[in-house]
Amino acid sequence: PRGFVMSALLRLSALPLLCALSLPAQAQLLSQKSISAAMAVTMVQTAIDTCKTNGFAVSATVVGRAGEVIAQVRGDGTGPHTVENSFRKAYTSRTFRISSGEWTKNLANNPTRGPQFLTNVIALQGALPIKVGEETIGALGVSGAPGGEKDEVCVQAALDKVADQLK
Repeated sequence: PRGFVMSALLRLSALPLLCALSLPAQAQLLSQKSISAAMAVTMVQTAIDTCKTNGFAVSATVVGRAGEVIAQVRGDGTGPHTVENSFRKAYTSRTFRISSGEWTKNLANNPTRGPQFLTNVIALQGALPIKVGEETIGALGVSGAPGGEKDEVCVQAALDKVADQLK
């Protein structure tokens, strides 16, 4: 009987330890930086204004962490497709955490990674990721200039405008 009691006590004393080990380690909320609406509006307007100064009518879209639209403006005199293309470029850049132009080059080298399998992904230059350090928190896409490299110049100007806030 004494051995039985000692064995039972030993098992019971180990129970709290086993319960503690089965709980998730450090279950807590995430802390992350996100793009504010005001910053997104500044970026969209700066991109549109920069392209306008360069002689191009464009639309611009800022997407956040999950690829959701934070700000989107169809520029004056732009074609109807430019809103969708600016979004898809931004979404592509956010998804892959690289410029949409770099994604286009990667795709040319490996066509099996094709965008035909992913909704909203497009192989066109004109978007850059928005980063805080190495963390991608969104992307800005522009569409409407004659060539994605010209769209990207306007995106870079917008990112430069808010660079001091991306820390």
